[in-house]
Amino acid sequence: MAASVITNLFYLLSFLVIMFAFMVVITKNPVNSVLYLVLTFFAIAGHYVLLNAQFLAAVHVIVYAC
Repeated sequence: MAASVITNLFYLLSFLVIMFAFMVVITKNPVNSVLYLVLTFFAIAGHYVLLNAQFLAAVHVIVYAC
């Protein structure tokens, strides 16, 4: 049961990363593009949390998103 939830969360985060990255490229307003980029970084940090690398997720968000 728990593996199914983690798998579904992985696919959801993967979908979000792809969609946010796509929005970074096609958005014409640079401010909106940066906001989508930050959301992409948070979704990638979610992947790190799924891999039990919480420190790496925190460093990723602090260094790149802030």
